[in-house]
Amino acid sequence: MTLPGPLGTPSRPTAAAAAAVLALVLAVALLGAGLARTGTGELRMPAAGTTALLRSLLVAGLAVAVGELVGTRLAGPGPLPRGWAAPGALLAAASATGLLLLLAAVSGLSLPVVYGLREGRLLLVTANACALAAFCAASRRPTLAALPLAVAVVAEALRAHPETAGFGPGTGLTVVHLAAASLWTGGLLYVLRVLRLRGGGREVLLRYARTAAVAYAALAVTGTLSTLRRLPLETVLTSAYGRVLLVKLALFGGASLLALAARSRLRSGADARPPARVELGVLAVVVALSALLTVVPDPAWLLL
Repeated sequence: MTLPGPLGTPSRPTAAAAAAVLALVLAVALLGAGLARTGTGELRMPAAGTTALLRSLLVAGLAVAVGELVGTRLAGPGPLPRGWAAPGALLAAASATGLLLLLAAVSGLSLPVVYGLREGRLLLVTANACALAAFCAASRRPTLAALPLAVAVVAEALRAHPETAGFGPGTGLTVVHLAAASLWTGGLLYVLRVLRLRGGGREVLLRYARTAAVAYAALAVTGTLSTLRRLPLETVLTSAYGRVLLVKLALFGGASLLALAARSRLRSGADARPPARVELGVLAVVVALSALLTVVPDPAWLLL
């Protein structure tokens, strides 16, 4: 039998599971684009692995910051874990800066020229908004981080799914999708940290479950609509985008079943943390797959 670690220190099985999830996320981000493109005839995207990894870190940082912002309200009275919102926002800011430098390196353009590009400007907005969010999160009024985090989400949505006429329906769907994913994933991480610190807390999990249900519904609706807009049905198996999306949908379904299992255990009075921890690990891989979808070729060209 393995004894749990000291308060706030992960036990050996937990640390091993976290390391395994991290390794899988790195593999998906760095190798996923090449594997998904095999046999499709699609062109290789420059620096696809590095771009996917940086965007995974960006989204993860946003999720940590957004999740803590919401999680502190769900936690109610009682001790709270050490804040990770400021480091999370700084991670997102550093990742956006990395993407900006990578864009300059891949394009062969100087930074002043890259700043003038649409993608460069949006990355600059994201980096500055996340840096401001980190400052707010570390201040005496951490709720002020909500506004710059919202700006970062909108900027990232505009950059990842550009519309021909500015803020179009596709961008709106992505804003809701990214915000809901950050709330579900980051909120679950924060709630699990609260439960570990307090040694339990059924009421906290119940409050989170209600909020996560809304986020889940938003994810399902926006994800379906975005897929119908971007992916022709005849290219589902013959494009890298379609293949990555199928894996993402399978894992999303797995995370949904784990969430239902946690809710079932919660209603019966059993410990809901074990399936919730696995759910968090699955969601981390889903984040990496979502980042991968933004760097694989657009499947629409296969129909030309």
